[in-house]
Amino acid sequence: MLPPCGKVTEQHHSSTSTAEEEDKERGRGHGKAVHTRHGAGLSLRKTRGSGRLLYRCKSVSYWSPYWRWPTDVCGVNCLIETSLGDIMSQDPPDVWSHLAVVACGPRLEETLTMLKSALLFSKNPLHFYIFAETVLHGSFKDAMNSWPRMVRTKFNFTIFPITFPDDNEHEWKKLFKPCASQRLFLPLLLQDVDSLLYVDTDILFLQPVEDIWMLLSSFNSSQLAAMAPEHEEPRIGWYNRFARHPYYGKTGINSGVMLMNMTRIRAKYFKNDMTTVPLRWEEMLLPLLQKYKLNITWGDQDLLNIIFHHNPESLFVFPCEWNYRPDHCIYGSNCHTADQRGVFILHGNRGVFHDDKQPAFRAVYNAIQTYQFGGDLVKTLLEPLEASLRSTTHTYCGRSSHTFTKRLKQSIVPAQQEVPRGR
Repeated sequence: MLPPCGKVTEQHHSSTSTAEEEDKERGRGHGKAVHTRHGAGLSLRKTRGSGRLLYRCKSVSYWSPYWRWPTDVCGVNCLIETSLGDIMSQDPPDVWSHLAVVACGPRLEETLTMLKSALLFSKNPLHFYIFAETVLHGSFKDAMNSWPRMVRTKFNFTIFPITFPDDNEHEWKKLFKPCASQRLFLPLLLQDVDSLLYVDTDILFLQPVEDIWMLLSSFNSSQLAAMAPEHEEPRIGWYNRFARHPYYGKTGINSGVMLMNMTRIRAKYFKNDMTTVPLRWEEMLLPLLQKYKLNITWGDQDLLNIIFHHNPESLFVFPCEWNYRPDHCIYGSNCHTADQRGVFILHGNRGVFHDDKQPAFRAVYNAIQTYQFGGDLVKTLLEPLEASLRSTTHTYCGRSSHTFTKRLKQSIVPAQQEVPRGR
């Protein structure tokens, strides 16, 4: 169960975003209410009066619907405030991109580096939904609020606690890596969010987020999620050689980058191998875990493979340059679209951003991590990165590292014209 409303103190929005400044202008005047921009989860209603800001919590989630909140928290207008109020305060749906990440354990710096990469090249505003252990909330807020003012005008953020159903909380938490299965519950927790891009913490954007966001418009009427194949080459595939459960297609799918139309996910009845009756998303997850928990290796990713094995018409498969991993180059290049077009999103799974096994991946991570907002993107990001990559050609991935910078160079040209200076 989510904590009581009055105790959720770590969920905040960036206090200096463009959207909020516009709201302040519209809400000028004594006693007028101002809504900060948000997508879902905790929204903060700021009411001016008596020289202070009063915060009213309106958190509504799948496990904590509005009717469960005490009347002194939400009052009689809670339903209107949490749904109609959200709609009234939103920008047009084609303006904002919505990005979610789940961070537990020592993932703070890695997550911040991912968020930085998203901001470096995106022109459209971003809303970040950060699900994190409570101990990390303050560090996330402090870090993002310390970024230069012109960067902070490009995004809003909401921080959520890690939340699982009460009855099976321990079982979900221990599945694969800590908190990893939280992504399965995003359609239920973010009820007011129509579409969402989920990424793992070990992701780096090498081109604008809105480019992958645009793939939503490529979905046909039955598709509700998009992911990349787990492998391009079946001879080195994991699922087709070792899986003890159903999986999607020939080599399975990787869930590290997952684009979702969550409205469709919430509405669909899914075919399954547990009953002849199609089940809703929330009805299917626990029975699926109970049936396959002794047969799955990669946790929630395996469950997604099982789901889309039985519902292949619901998945849009995007090519490997949108989720480029060491497996695409460790034995020689096998992501041919990345060879032609460059890497769009770099996925440093298996910890390769932090060890010496794949120095080309680590070089990209270090370059973005150490880049200071406001610096010259060519001189302080691209050129040092190219120098580092030249020392990695003794590895197969190092020999393919020109694909890492090919798209990056194209992203830097327009971004360089908008580099924010100062705070």
